[in-house]
Amino acid sequence: MLGLKLVDWAVIVVYLVGITLIGFWAVRKVRSSASFFIGDRKFGKIMMAFFMFGSGTHSDQAVSVAAKTYNTGASGIWYQWLWLFVTPFFWLIAPFFRRMRAVTTGDYFEIRYGRSVSGLYAVMGILQLLVAIGVMLKGSGAMVEAVSGGAISSELAIVAMTVIFLIYGVAGGLSAAIATNFVQGLLTVVLSFIILPFALAKVGWMSGLREAIADPAMLSLVAPHEITFFFIVIIAFNALVGWVTMPETMANCAAGKTEMEGRMGVTVGIFGKRICTVVWMLTGLCAVAIYAGGKLEDVDLVYGRMARELLPGIAPGLIGLFIASMLASIMSTCDSLMVVASALFTENIYKKFLCPERADRHYTLVGRIVSALVVVLGILFAFNLESVVNGLEIFWQVSAMMGIAFWVGLFWRRSTVAGAWAATLTSFGILLFTSKIAFGSYILWNFNEHLAGKLPAFMLWQGEISLPWQMIFYLIAGFVVLIVVSLFTRRVPKDRLDRLYACLRTPIGTDEPEAEPFTLPAGVQPGPRNVLIQHPDFEIPRPTLIGIGGFLAAWEGVALLIGAVYWIIRW
Repeated sequence: MLGLKLVDWAVIVVYLVGITLIGFWAVRKVRSSASFFIGDRKFGKIMMAFFMFGSGTHSDQAVSVAAKTYNTGASGIWYQWLWLFVTPFFWLIAPFFRRMRAVTTGDYFEIRYGRSVSGLYAVMGILQLLVAIGVMLKGSGAMVEAVSGGAISSELAIVAMTVIFLIYGVAGGLSAAIATNFVQGLLTVVLSFIILPFALAKVGWMSGLREAIADPAMLSLVAPHEITFFFIVIIAFNALVGWVTMPETMANCAAGKTEMEGRMGVTVGIFGKRICTVVWMLTGLCAVAIYAGGKLEDVDLVYGRMARELLPGIAPGLIGLFIASMLASIMSTCDSLMVVASALFTENIYKKFLCPERADRHYTLVGRIVSALVVVLGILFAFNLESVVNGLEIFWQVSAMMGIAFWVGLFWRRSTVAGAWAATLTSFGILLFTSKIAFGSYILWNFNEHLAGKLPAFMLWQGEISLPWQMIFYLIAGFVVLIVVSLFTRRVPKDRLDRLYACLRTPIGTDEPEAEPFTLPAGVQPGPRNVLIQHPDFEIPRPTLIGIGGFLAAWEGVALLIGAVYWIIRW
């Protein structure tokens, strides 16, 4: 039966029917376009934590970490742990998103820079989401193909998964995504942990694993060549720049009742993901020991192949549970991302430029149609993606393009519309220039083929420009261009900036009613201006005790997690 037993199919069907019913139950909450896109902001800390964990944790990440670990050793963990050093900053930045009182991050760019930059962000944001959905579908398809022994092709798996999450996601919007993420988050934990104990038992637990891996570099969190400390620092900084403009960040931070729900949900949920990443890395190390003597041809299949070989001998139905958990992890994220993508197009392009002043019901319908179209384009990207790891690197790079304009505009009033456009286009242009641009078999440009040989050796990895140096080039250029151009171009109107910063200074009140983006409810007075630098052009807020305490606690969590992993693999 397509490589699976009847009991496995039974488990999968029970999951699919159950999760679809939960998704349709959430449809009744969709009363407006705002409830479709942002869920009416009625969710508490627990639901927000599961939403962050479920939407931010998916099977392609298990595939990419296990695959990279299989090739480079324990340092492969940084292909998801690149966010680890960014996590404490989530605690600080999350309240800003809730105080924006916005539906999409595009609303921030509109009030900060104007409609043109908001439209630019919507295009770049949708591009990010297409890449993200494509990478997730690619990884999950590879896993299903490996688990079924090739009986189910990755292409068929991708199409089947897409149809399922489209059914309830298009109907229920973000409410359906958050409602299903509670169940899917639990199953994602199952996906992460189900293989590891059996893999460790097969190799003789940690002592046997260390004995089976002869190369000591494979057990180092910092590889001597590719994933060095320099590599980790640069991709972590790139991640911090890009996280704020990931389109799903607004929903992750602002769908809760108050800003504390967003803070707790984002920080706690993301730490759960960090723990799962450790499990994926250990599973990849087990693969190194189990398949010693020969490298697998397709490393994307490592995680799924181990499941197929280990689980059937333990208990009937475990393969079905594994696939159901994998489906949960991918569906919980893809339905969230497609809703966010449709919100970007509907709210920041269609509503503003193409068809303004229409009934709210019309925009909800357009959002549902666009949701489906975005996923179709994501499928096309997945079919043309070289590997999951390669797709993940593309996503990191694209996500940082407008982060420069976001951060500088958040803290510096002098940042201008022309500066935002110049910085984004310059960064994106340098990214394209230092990459390979191909359409199928036709190669339009290949930097490594023409110019990589002229770079110093320390900027290269295996004859090509290294990922960190590529990031350094487009990030430095973007920041410099934004500042220089802003100093010589027209300021953003003061009244617009005053409205923005008044909202960012004003905490969310209890049962605060939904209003237009960046609009304080009637009778609410803006919070006082309390900044670190007493200059009219700088808006760097003075941190609060809650902010400092949570920030330091998050860093303690980071240190404990790194120490625990080091102890596990070395001692």
